[in-house]
Amino acid sequence: MPRASAKRKTTPSKADECGNAATTHPTLGFGVPATSDPHHFKVVIPRSNTGRVQISKYLGLQATSDEAAVIGRVLLDRTRWTAIRGEVQRAFNAQLKAHDLKTSAWKLGKNPVDRLLGEELCVLAWAVEHMEMERIPVAVRNWLALRPEERWWLFGMAAISTGGINDGDKGWRLALRHALGDVVQSEQLAPSALLTIPSTQHWICLRADRK
Repeated sequence: MPRASAKRKTTPSKADECGNAATTHPTLGFGVPATSDPHHFKVVIPRSNTGRVQISKYLGLQATSDEAAVIGRVLLDRTRWTAIRGEVQRAFNAQLKAHDLKTSAWKLGKNPVDRLLGEELCVLAWAVEHMEMERIPVAVRNWLALRPEERWWLFGMAAISTGGINDGDKGWRLALRHALGDVVQSEQLAPSALLTIPSTQHWICLRADRK
């Protein structure tokens, strides 16, 4: 991961929701801080049209060992990735703009993704990884209807016991497929989840603290 140039300066902006002076930070890809070995996700898109797209979590300096530094989260067939990539890119760029960060676009090879955005992506990817293709547009619409903090909560619940590449047909991973792929169930999902989701302001401050 490239180091941030010592000569680059941040640009002052308005105060953020945490009461601190907000700044525009140099970033890589979709919002990853341009610092040494940050905690983030990577989306690896192969050149082959038949190759699967891999989404992995990189713990960076938080890793306790080299063996635990990378956690594979999901492998997506190229057709499923193509079905979600455009809407995900638009949603991520809208969030980045809201925080005065530069936007990005998917490219072949390695795509760095902010830690929290990566969690949001995993929720959708886990839902569609074995879903019938005709249901994926419904899942994308339902994912877009969720607030970021709702997606973070769902990621946390699913990742506890079913967060690996081979965990797609059990537990919360299976529940996400049915919840986002079915209009009625996904409409019922968000209100019940909100009962235990921390406030938006708490998560915004958490994002700032962990960067």
